[in-house]
Order: sequence, then structure tokens, then C-alpha cells
Amino acid sequence: MYPSEDDSGVGVGPWEGEWPADPRYDRDLLAHGDRRNVVDRYRYWTREAIVADLDTRRHGFHVAIENWQHDLNIGTVVRTANAFLAAEVHIVGRRKWNRRGAMVTDRYQHVRYHEDVETLLTWAHADGLAVIGIDNLPGSVPIETAVLPERCVLLFGQEGPGLSAQARGALDLVCSIAQYGSTRSVNAGVASGIAMHAWIRQHAAPPESQG
Repeated sequence: MYPSEDDSGVGVGPWEGEWPADPRYDRDLLAHGDRRNVVDRYRYWTREAIVADLDTRRHGFHVAIENWQHDLNIGTVVRTANAFLAAEVHIVGRRKWNRRGAMVTDRYQHVRYHEDVETLLTWAHADGLAVIGIDNLPGSVPIETAVLPERCVLLFGQEGPGLSAQARGALDLVCSIAQYGSTRSVNAGVASGIAMHAWIRQHAAPPESQG
């Protein structure tokens, strides 16, 4: 059973007093309370109103992940992309993925599908977006010191094999993540969070308090 927006155990009860006339508010939530896992500024808002507001503030980076083996990290990638307000998440390859890890954030995060890497690259370059591979490959640049383009796609490979050969041959830049232990890689869910935060540190101002 997948998580519901009402499973978080947080939130507020029914609206007290006169209901607001603002059309962004959901009358059912006003009547019964809002237990969704959303920040306070979005309490009682409709899902459509939340997405519309997020769309006015989304950042210039996209996140893409190759999905040839039904990767269980995709839900985490989507959830993290929502936290860092990515423009979109792009899933390349097999379209089925386990949404449990997304914790319902896929309702607020734009997700686009591409049949193959070539389709993703064609779309990205037509939109003027640099494609940055995140993988510990020979010749990669440490993401800790790399200058990331403001408009770009951060591309992650499959758990285990990493980026496909087709993807590796068409990247504008490859960035590695410094590791200090015995393992040769971190999973795509963790890597995506590190890479997105690297972009945030370079290009985004601290967020306003949202509760």
C-alpha cells in the first residue's frame, strides 16, 4: 500500500472561524483539516494551487535518472528534487518505478519520461541545458569544486553500473562525489541529494521561512 497524504500524522484540524474567500483554499480541507506533509504556507490549499505557486519559484536545474532495471532509488530522487525545487525530474527508460520512496511528493513535482538517453539529450540541448553526469569516472571533475551551470540537467545512472555508455559519450561535463570509505559508490538517491545541494549552494538564496 502506497503512502497517503493523510498518513503523516502532522497538520491542522478544521479551519476555525469564517472561511477565506481565496480560491486557492480547498473547501474539503477547510472543513475536515489538513494532515498533508506540506509546509505551513500551503495549509488548506488545493494541490493545483500549490503546484502553481511552486512553478513561479522553481530553480533552473533538472534531474534525470536512467531507469533500465526498475531502480528503487527513483522515489528518493523525486522526493529530494521536490525539497530542492527542481524544475523537473526526468526518468529515462523503463517507466515503472516504486513511488513509495517519493512519499507523495510526486503530486507536486513535475515528472517527465523519455524512451532513451538520446531523446533526453535532444530535448535538453534544444532547450539550451547543459547535461552534467554524476559518476565517479576517469577524468571527472570533483563536484565539490566544480562550477555548475545555472541551467542544466543533473543525470544519474543505474544503481551498480552507473551511467550507460550512451550517456557517457554525450555529456557536457562529468562530476564525481568525493568518498572516503571502502565502497566505490553511493546510491543514486544519496548522490542526487549531494549534487542538487551543490547546485543550490552556488545558485540559490536561502529559502524564506515556510514552517
